[in-house]
Amino acid sequence: MSRIGKLPVALPDGVTISVDDGVISVTGPKGTLAEKLPPRVQVSQEGGDVVIHPEGSDRIARAMHGLARSLVSNVVEGVTQGFSRSLEINGVGYRVEQKREYLVFTLGYSHPIYYELPEGVDANIDAPTKLRLSSMSRQRLGAAAAKIRSFRPPEPYKGKGIKYADEVVRRKEGKSGGR
Repeated sequence: MSRIGKLPVALPDGVTISVDDGVISVTGPKGTLAEKLPPRVQVSQEGGDVVIHPEGSDRIARAMHGLARSLVSNVVEGVTQGFSRSLEINGVGYRVEQKREYLVFTLGYSHPIYYELPEGVDANIDAPTKLRLSSMSRQRLGAAAAKIRSFRPPEPYKGKGIKYADEVVRRKEGKSGGR
């Protein structure tokens, strides 16, 4: 049995869940999120906790057990606290600004890059080189942050590009001038 799947998910005050036809809906102070559950698991509410049980003991059921618990935990955390991800832009002249519903990136290309944020993801520009994304959905947030990072990933020689705030870029030594 999955070590992660065995742990119950605690429901904070003001959070309600409902399970209908393989979809769990969680309502909390920040809003409502729905998540499709993987096959071969059952979700039940016992007291103030959500417990996930595998249907059987075969390999697929055991694999889906921990996944389902993580998905439910992320949805519960999303409707109570939400998630955020910070990005840093390094490079001379590299910056980001917000124009209406678009983020406009200047990253050394011959043209600016216009990026429309997905629904449910909010951006906060702390400085022209610092961007903070926030969302209730961990999956949407991660996908948006990865897409933005892909516009100019950090390169190992000078460290220029877009990187996550907690990411460490391994630097390489450049060419050596001697023979």
